[in-house]
Amino acid sequence: MMDPVHFSSDLRMLNEQEAEIVFSGTIDSGWHVYSANLGAGPISASFNVVKMDGAELVGSMKARGQEKKQYDKMFEMEVRYFEQKVEFVQRIRFTRSEYVIDCYLEYGACNDEMCMPPSQVELKRSGHVDKAALTKDDKGHDEPVKAIKNDSVAASESSDTLFASSEGLGEQALWTPVVDELRSQGDNDNISDHSLLYILLAGFVGGLLAVLMPCIWPIIPMTVSFFLKRAKTDKRKGIRDALTYGLNIIVIYLGLGLLVTALFGPDTLNAMSTNAVFNVVLFLLLVIFALSFFGWFEIKLPDSWANAVDTKATATSGLVSIFLMAFTLVLVSFSCTAPIIGLLLVETTTSGNWLAPAMGMFGFAVALALPFTLFALFPSWLKQAPKSGAWMNTLKVVLGFVELAFALKFLSVADLAYGWHILDREVFLSLWIAIFGLLGAYLCGWLKFQSDETGGEIGKPMPVVCIMGGLVSLAFAVYMVPGLWGAPCKAVSAFAPPMSTQDFNLNTSVVEAHYTDYDQGMAAARQEGKPVFIDFTGYGCVNCRKMEAAVWTDPRVADRLTKDYILISLFVDDKTPLAEPFEVTDNQGNKKMLRTVGAKWSYLQSHKFGANAQPFYVLLDNAGHPLCGSRAYNEDVPAFLEFLDAGLQHYHENEKLKNTK
Repeated sequence: MMDPVHFSSDLRMLNEQEAEIVFSGTIDSGWHVYSANLGAGPISASFNVVKMDGAELVGSMKARGQEKKQYDKMFEMEVRYFEQKVEFVQRIRFTRSEYVIDCYLEYGACNDEMCMPPSQVELKRSGHVDKAALTKDDKGHDEPVKAIKNDSVAASESSDTLFASSEGLGEQALWTPVVDELRSQGDNDNISDHSLLYILLAGFVGGLLAVLMPCIWPIIPMTVSFFLKRAKTDKRKGIRDALTYGLNIIVIYLGLGLLVTALFGPDTLNAMSTNAVFNVVLFLLLVIFALSFFGWFEIKLPDSWANAVDTKATATSGLVSIFLMAFTLVLVSFSCTAPIIGLLLVETTTSGNWLAPAMGMFGFAVALALPFTLFALFPSWLKQAPKSGAWMNTLKVVLGFVELAFALKFLSVADLAYGWHILDREVFLSLWIAIFGLLGAYLCGWLKFQSDETGGEIGKPMPVVCIMGGLVSLAFAVYMVPGLWGAPCKAVSAFAPPMSTQDFNLNTSVVEAHYTDYDQGMAAARQEGKPVFIDFTGYGCVNCRKMEAAVWTDPRVADRLTKDYILISLFVDDKTPLAEPFEVTDNQGNKKMLRTVGAKWSYLQSHKFGANAQPFYVLLDNAGHPLCGSRAYNEDVPAFLEFLDAGLQHYHENEKLKNTK
């Protein structure tokens, strides 16, 4: 159970005729609470009146705090929200000396991975307005100290009204908590995210690619030979100097990553990931890097910088000399490494993890320093290393195509933010088809750049590698073609704009639940003799839609959900009013009033299963007992299939045991 938001309520007197109803909230790090009046989209904060005698509302509810704005790609709208703390204030005017107030605030809270169901915080007050009883609090607010007294409003119905007998199986059995059973079966909740390990590996791969660039690969033999010759009488010293050289490379690039983190900070990095202007700049930057790899121009630092550092390295000795030599390598190789480092920093700064730039640059530097260290330890390997040649230029051009494809991803973010509609899904896919089609043509030798004419002969093994790579690139381009008519194209779903931006979509195959009521769905499961798949979801749940698009549409998953299970989707943000509100007691002993259908399903999730985040999936037999734990957001289709198959197996085993008794 998660409890990331903590609200309190208060009635603050402004004068003998007016007061403010204040809901004060503190929000855990990483979470945010949506503001009021957002319209269609996430759950807005709203003020609701149950009973108000002797007072009337003055205007609408206002929010106090540092409101932030961000374009949400799933809702296709700008959302407003608060982090750390917020106050929602509703002003009232007393119309009689005696008053009774019963109201509540409903709000929604999310982080980057999940959302909470609509939550409520109540305020109940009754009393009379007496000017003599008013005093000033320490914040300068007029506040009642004697005249206001709490009024315990009895619930119209107890929680037992949830459990009416039905078909010989009491509804109370279906609502009985099974938290311990779920824990004993193992909790399968898993939320996928880009871990720091992933970023480290991405940086390492980038470093390996940089090693193969023409600015670095030819330097390796010369540098290693220099260190070995520098210490002919002491071979260990030469190896030690080469190791120090590699370590200094790591220090320089790691320092660059730490500098990015220090300059921007975690809050700025998180904000930049969805900032439209920033994404346009990234798009242009990556296009420039791609064109430089195509050989149209060269990105270079002033030659005087490298010459000055090299001169200083020659004039000094010891560790300082080695550090300056490493720094010279960084400056000289800038034209080859800058596009790779630029793409790496772009990816890490937009990941939202404030340690990502430093971790990515650390992986890059380790890979870059590795060949200098290994060849110093094993000089004989230099004879077996590939010689410099045209293959390095081919690699640069291939990376240019990759950077051009990545650039469109960032332009897509800006396009969605400003509503230009110049890069809808089918346009994006068309451009990617063209890019990877041209890449395939280049690798197969049908397309050449000016730099290829002067690159020399390609080595014997390269034609085979290039043709195989070209066929893979062409196949990938063909794979994306059906996406122009609405095919999911799951391999590019993380990069392409959402399906909702597609103008022409022939894909109508969706998996939908036949039941959105728990009790009705369980009754159908008993009648048909099937297990139940409970889907706790929400209309405003982004990751719920991702799961439905990426996992439920898989033919094997869709077949099991529609044929082997009774699928019940329970929307925790369904605002349909219940016939009559009633009070219940949660697992922590706290009383709460259920007024909407969504609140009822939210209570079911927390009361029966001990969870309160969506999406949340659990498999039950038709008596309400769990079959094999639970799952949350994870787009791993094979793992999801294992989850469904395990539930079916346990269900059939339990049915056989029942029949043998």
